[in-house]
Amino acid sequence: MPSAAQSGWSWLIPFMKWLPGVGRTEIKADTLAAITGVIVVLPQAVAFATIAGMPPEYGLYAGMIPAIVAALFGSSRHLVSGPTTAASVVLFGSLSVMAVPGTPDYVSLALTLTFMVGIIELVLGLARMGALVNFISHSVVVGFTAGAAVLIAAKQIKHFFGVEMDSGGHLHDILINFVQHTADINPWATAVALSTLLVGIAVKRWWPKVPYMIAAMIGGSLVAAGLNAAFGLEATRIATVGALPAGLPPLSAPDLSFDNIRELAPTALAVTLFALTEAVSIGRSLAARGGYRIDGNQEFVGQGLSNIAGAFFSGYVATGSFNRSGVNFAAGARTPLAAILAGVMLIGVVPLVAPLAVWLPKAAMAGLLFLVAWGLIDFKEIRHIMHSSKREISVLAVTLLSALFLELELAIFAGVLLSLVLYLERTSKPRVVTRAPDPRLPNRALSSDPDVAQCPQLRIIRIDGSLFFGSVPHVEGIFDQIRAESPQQKHLAIVANGINFVDLQGGEALRRESERRRAEGGGLYLINVKQGLWDDMERCGCFDDESARNVFQTKSAAIRAIYQKLDKDVCKGCPQPIFRECGAR
Repeated sequence: MPSAAQSGWSWLIPFMKWLPGVGRTEIKADTLAAITGVIVVLPQAVAFATIAGMPPEYGLYAGMIPAIVAALFGSSRHLVSGPTTAASVVLFGSLSVMAVPGTPDYVSLALTLTFMVGIIELVLGLARMGALVNFISHSVVVGFTAGAAVLIAAKQIKHFFGVEMDSGGHLHDILINFVQHTADINPWATAVALSTLLVGIAVKRWWPKVPYMIAAMIGGSLVAAGLNAAFGLEATRIATVGALPAGLPPLSAPDLSFDNIRELAPTALAVTLFALTEAVSIGRSLAARGGYRIDGNQEFVGQGLSNIAGAFFSGYVATGSFNRSGVNFAAGARTPLAAILAGVMLIGVVPLVAPLAVWLPKAAMAGLLFLVAWGLIDFKEIRHIMHSSKREISVLAVTLLSALFLELELAIFAGVLLSLVLYLERTSKPRVVTRAPDPRLPNRALSSDPDVAQCPQLRIIRIDGSLFFGSVPHVEGIFDQIRAESPQQKHLAIVANGINFVDLQGGEALRRESERRRAEGGGLYLINVKQGLWDDMERCGCFDDESARNVFQTKSAAIRAIYQKLDKDVCKGCPQPIFRECGAR
């Protein structure tokens, strides 16, 4: 009997695919990654909650249970779910018009929205809609990752240089705002950030076995402590994260009244699409870097269960976090156990270390996130794309620039939309080449060499691409061009093994061309027809009795049949035999 992990119910226990393979090496690596992740998430979660209009502690709650559930029921080894900047901004923009941010009514709406998003995500996963993420091309993922990495670094500029400024908005807004505050740069904070950055780079390069992120954080904190001791806090003005709320996530429940559901439904759909796109994009990006693949359906399920659980443990909308996932990957995580341990540690650590965060410099956090952002930019793949295809370059550029100068979630949609447009533009112009029997090849095999003589009465072409509504105008244009250039070639044979399918419009185009050539005293013939193409033609009713007789499975059978229909008077004037049948005249 197949195991549960092999059956259709494998989504219930996906963790059994990786959990049995966890050994001492994996536990050690995942534990170190989890510790690093917890250190990073403590101040960030509070900031995200503030952005979302939620009480600060809700950012921590959203990084606990949701992260554990998503890791257990997802498919990515490195994706860590939790609060994110973009999700927080979307939540605030959607709910702030319905209730006052930070109030109990606002929190209730956020929890209800989180539950609704989780239900929609779960339904999409169970309906096997994960294939939707296949429309996110590799160039989109690379561009989105690079853009998000730049934004991560840009939003830390104010802490890196110790400047009091608004770090919201797009990249250009942040940079313009920073330029206006260059006179306010705090050299002491900058020294702490640079120290963190340099310690991380040095440890990563010369002591690779040492967790460089933790070393960088400790190094930056010690530098800050030394500067404060030497010059005094009043002189250095090195800001720290400050004491964090020390409570554990209380139980909660969404308000599923009809009015709430009706009011939140449009927002829930929009947030769901964004959250899934962000999570799966991050998961795919890290999977490509880690040399494995994710299951889109399972990831939908994991994200859905994560948000459903979060709604009952005081967590607002959680999705794949670029910051936490990037740190998790860079810190050497091997399995989803790292995210699970991080969630568990966060639950246990918050009451103990929350007061100690008052000693953690914001500049050190900024230096660490600069390291993370740099590691997320895949320069090798960017160079590869730049040398591969103009289409892929345009997709990469549009996604990257959209991430930097538009809304982050719009970057993915812009990249996907452009990818689809370019794909349709390409498939709408299938390759059509003229073929002719080459006497230099065995059995006079067909060749596309333009120097090979063609039959004056028969044109043979090969179509590489499907015939659908988008490609019909292009193909019909070629039919007309052949008729105009070679009116004496009244017979047209199509080598069809490059045609995978036809739709109704494509089938009608072949039927019209067949009727037109018959009226001119010739005919249309199909050679090497795939079963799928035959079935499509029959379904659309595009085969009459005459057309059906003009379908052949081999070139030799087609030539023998077509030769019988050629004008033998024209054949007598042919300077050289084109087909083997010509030599028998």
